[in-house]
Amino acid sequence: MSQLPSEVVRLRPAQRQERIYPRTPRRASTREAVVETAAESNVSVDTQPNRWTIPVSVWRKLAIGIVLIVLWEVAARLVDNDLLLPGAGATARAWWYGWVSGELLSRTAASLWVLLRGYALGVLCAFALTSLAMASATGRDLLALLTGMFNPLPSIALLPLALLWFGLGTGSLLFVLVHAVLWPLALSIYTGFEAVSPTLRMIGRNYGLSGLRQVAWILTPAALPSVLSGLRVGWAFAWRTLIAAELVFGANTGGGGLGWYIYQNRNELYTDRVFAGLLTVIVIGLIVEHLVFDTLARVTVRRWGMQTA
Repeated sequence: MSQLPSEVVRLRPAQRQERIYPRTPRRASTREAVVETAAESNVSVDTQPNRWTIPVSVWRKLAIGIVLIVLWEVAARLVDNDLLLPGAGATARAWWYGWVSGELLSRTAASLWVLLRGYALGVLCAFALTSLAMASATGRDLLALLTGMFNPLPSIALLPLALLWFGLGTGSLLFVLVHAVLWPLALSIYTGFEAVSPTLRMIGRNYGLSGLRQVAWILTPAALPSVLSGLRVGWAFAWRTLIAAELVFGANTGGGGLGWYIYQNRNELYTDRVFAGLLTVIVIGLIVEHLVFDTLARVTVRRWGMQTA
């Protein structure tokens, strides 16, 4: 071992270690470099970003909505006939009166209760049919045949048969809702399952997963973007099918949800209340689309990197 210089020998052990093995200066992180550069340039930098900032897309959508409302009001003033086209102000007053009186609330609750039950049944049937299709070639042929037959068939066209089979009750509405949800959702789920890589399937088999366990633990998480897309489409189909069915169903039973509210006020020539009912349908659709499905996509597929924003 070579002799150390005398000036190094006279140093303390810690100083001697530092002299012989000098420390590598720590590289500043990107954020520290930005803050240091900004300090040298006398520019203020917010080191604690605001996580509650409203996205720019929200402001754009609000601006578009305001423009549409202004155009609606201008068109109503040009027509100058509340029976044909009530303005935004008259519709807002009718909408507020409907909620204060409780009529819109009760109609909306009745529609949503039927919708949730029909939607849940449609989702369960879609997953069952798709799981059967993934289990055997016969199941795949059955799914392909049934979707080819019934997916192009409008759900509202089955309402006369539903009334004949199930009578004037909730069963008829549930039947057409299941038909509206089942086929597009089954197609989306099956497409997503088919796109799952063979490697993931082999991993599931190595862990002893098969049948429903493989669908639940391997295929569904891997195909989640397609599943969410199918759930969105199924929800939209179910919501508009229910409103259309209640227009006919309410006319036969004298009661119902939002569809009956629109139909009844149309017969009584309360066009502002008709627009209030349509506005309620639109608002509920926007709430479910952005607060439910967008939030679900943000906390799952976007956070996991499976889908871009």
